[in-house]
Amino acid sequence: MFYKKRSRKGYTKHEAGKLLEDRNHFGCMMVECNDVDCMISGLTKRYSDAIRPALQIIGTEEGVKKVAGMYLIMTPKGPLFLADTTVNINPTAEELAEIVLLTVKEVTAFNITPRVAMLSYSNFGSSNTPEAQLVSKARELVKQKDPSIIVDGEMQANVALNNNLLKEMYPFSELVEKEVNTLIFPNLASGNITYNILKEIGSHDVIGPILLGLKKPVHLLQLGSTVNNIVNMALIAVTDAQIKSAAIEKEKKASGKKQ
Repeated sequence: MFYKKRSRKGYTKHEAGKLLEDRNHFGCMMVECNDVDCMISGLTKRYSDAIRPALQIIGTEEGVKKVAGMYLIMTPKGPLFLADTTVNINPTAEELAEIVLLTVKEVTAFNITPRVAMLSYSNFGSSNTPEAQLVSKARELVKQKDPSIIVDGEMQANVALNNNLLKEMYPFSELVEKEVNTLIFPNLASGNITYNILKEIGSHDVIGPILLGLKKPVHLLQLGSTVNNIVNMALIAVTDAQIKSAAIEKEKKASGKKQ
């Protein structure tokens, strides 16, 4: 089956067989063949090497062009979700909008209403640089696809997390009187740096990265993950498997009724 998937991607049958000796390729094929419900990996591999088999074998959900990575930070104010922290280096406005939609879907699965701040070094047009305008455009695209999503930006992190400041300076924002619980970063550098600082300071529990957008549940650890992080990621993977399984069953029932 793996050879059939990759035969027109430059792989010979011998190469396909050798690749399946690698645990990440073999594990992803077990998920793809429904021999297991989910998989976590990546403890001893670079993230880019660990994610490649999942993309090649399992692929993305229908309608999803690129996957993204999200971290869950447990803070005194409650859970805080950060994305994209592991995958997309310099997303376009369209890709950033898709990251928001994937993150909103995942946060909702935690039975939490996402209140999303799209971060930048600019506040609501205070800078007309391409980087700031990209975030603003991405927010517009999100609202076009789903106007019900509570999302605003572009905005600085301190404004996003200080509602009194937001209310005083930008009272028009739809995040006024709403506690932000989801932060979307404009690029991989800012997101990755932020979560690593929070993790090393040690003042918060950090869970992740939670991989968003794959068709089936595969989640990857970071090098040097603790036992606690591995346990948390196993719980995330199991929950993801339950949610995806329930969605498939629902789709089958709906299809059966139509027939």
